[in-house]
Amino acid sequence: MLVVKVLHLWMVVSWFAGLFYLPRIFVNLAMVKEDSIAERERLLLMAGKLYRFMTPIGFLAVALGLWLWLGYGFSGGWLHAKTALVILLVGYHAYCGRLLRDFKAGVKMRSHVWFRWFNEVPVLLLLAATYLVVMKPF
Repeated sequence: MLVVKVLHLWMVVSWFAGLFYLPRIFVNLAMVKEDSIAERERLLLMAGKLYRFMTPIGFLAVALGLWLWLGYGFSGGWLHAKTALVILLVGYHAYCGRLLRDFKAGVKMRSHVWFRWFNEVPVLLLLAATYLVVMKPF
């Protein structure tokens, strides 16, 4: 089970790297001037590759977490709360995919300031999840 735990942590760290960086690319995309086609295309290429790379990693992080859940059992309110946070993260990931599709389609997006705030969501969710796992407050 320790190997599964190590793999789970590795996938979670890797997934979060993508969840932290993809919205930063969105900030840059929101700031690109309309006449800067090459810059926009380069950022879209980077964002698309990152999303395709981080999606299976996120899937593996969740799958390994479920394996641990089944191995250790599901007990304690902290684990219910952490599961809710994971569901929020999966939703955040999916919403990032929708935003990427909108950017590719040229749909008018929100401001770069909105994306800067949007970028902070996974930071807060990671802080909350880490607190729950380490402290097991309930």
